[in-house]
Amino acid sequence: MDVTGALLDALALVSPVDCAGCGRVDRALCPGCASTLAARVTVHTLDDGTPVWAALRYEGAVRRVILAFKEADRTDLTTALARPFAAAVDAALAHLGAARLTTVPPSRSGLARRGYDPVTRLLVRAGQRPVKSLVAVRAGDAQKSLAVAERRANREESLRARRPLDGCRLLLVDDVLTTGATLEEAARAIRAAGGEVCGAAVLAFTPKLYGSG
Repeated sequence: MDVTGALLDALALVSPVDCAGCGRVDRALCPGCASTLAARVTVHTLDDGTPVWAALRYEGAVRRVILAFKEADRTDLTTALARPFAAAVDAALAHLGAARLTTVPPSRSGLARRGYDPVTRLLVRAGQRPVKSLVAVRAGDAQKSLAVAERRANREESLRARRPLDGCRLLLVDDVLTTGATLEEAARAIRAAGGEVCGAAVLAFTPKLYGSG
């Protein structure tokens, strides 16, 4: 007997919901879409040489689930997304050794709209306690509307460290690796404050810009 499935069916009678990946009724994630969230960790390299461990490909059902979590208040997806995120973090730390996790600060508009930081929420669910090492010093335009070169210019000098980071060995964590502009700016700000960026871990990467992995 599929006990988990039976429990989900019973819950659907009380609180109906659609699958975030395909729209199938009465499941937050149908079995097919849930299977696309199985971590397949790949490693990519930013232009500044920083290695990035990514759990998923940002396309299809994975993209829709992540967007539902971030933009449609689907916090019921937290556990499902925390698992692959944890796999990327664990793979990075296994290769790099001990490091503190630090997040890229969310935009003020995004934080005000959601009421929480999606990346920190996933990491906490995964049993991690990231530190806040960075702060935004200026707001840029929405990254998703910009071309690759524009994204880099938009992010340039937009972050700074909250305090001196001499002797701190840090692993950057973010949700989606698109052009790499955000992670590169975060790495620059940490290094400018004396910290060491040993690598980065992300939930998903964009195959269009970073290959098949």
